[in-house]
Amino acid sequence: MLMSVDPTRIARRLHVRGVVQGVGFRPFVYRVANSLGLVGWVRNDGGGVEIEIQGSEAVVEAFTQALATDAPPLARVDSVEPEVIPPDHSRRNFVILPSAEGDVATAIGPDVGVCKSCLEELFDPDDRRWRYAFINCTHCGPRYTITRSLPYDRARTSMAAFTQCPTCAAEYAAPGDRRFHAEPNACPDCGPRLSLHEAHGLPAVARDPLAEAVRRLKLGEIVAIKGLGGFHLAC
Repeated sequence: MLMSVDPTRIARRLHVRGVVQGVGFRPFVYRVANSLGLVGWVRNDGGGVEIEIQGSEAVVEAFTQALATDAPPLARVDSVEPEVIPPDHSRRNFVILPSAEGDVATAIGPDVGVCKSCLEELFDPDDRRWRYAFINCTHCGPRYTITRSLPYDRARTSMAAFTQCPTCAAEYAAPGDRRFHAEPNACPDCGPRLSLHEAHGLPAVARDPLAEAVRRLKLGEIVAIKGLGGFHLAC
């Protein structure tokens, strides 16, 4: 079998620094690279995000520009450091690779309030995440407070204990989905759940923890609500 070689193909390794983990940056890179017909890979590393890209010089330059100008809303690109490498003509697609180890020199994004799209699902009785307190996607949800170490991957967060159900796993793996590579992705079938505890620490008897908390507030009791980053005292 003969392998065709494109003499116009160039290759670059790009080191992207800034707030580029936990903000949907790898899915963004994946979509841009595929829309431009480029091949290569993207992965998190200790310094931020590493990309290997191959294609014509003009398209590679357009891709590099887009990293800063079209980055996801929660991202902050401080620098894009290019490195010239020889093309790998055997590569035929663009993929997201597992994260690389290394010295950590990057930051994780902050926790972000629920986005409009997730709110619409949250209050839709026909949606499978109706009233699910831990709803999130690549545009919103916990980041900093669930992260144990970097690079940012589900296995390095407090979500590691929750295996995604087949439906959530399908969302996570679908490039066109809003939850593509959303590390905290979960639903009522596979994710964390609300619980209510008495002041002495034992679980309270309650069919619906949220409704029971509201009932107790109306009775004049004080409820400590554990949220992102700490507790809210409600009375």
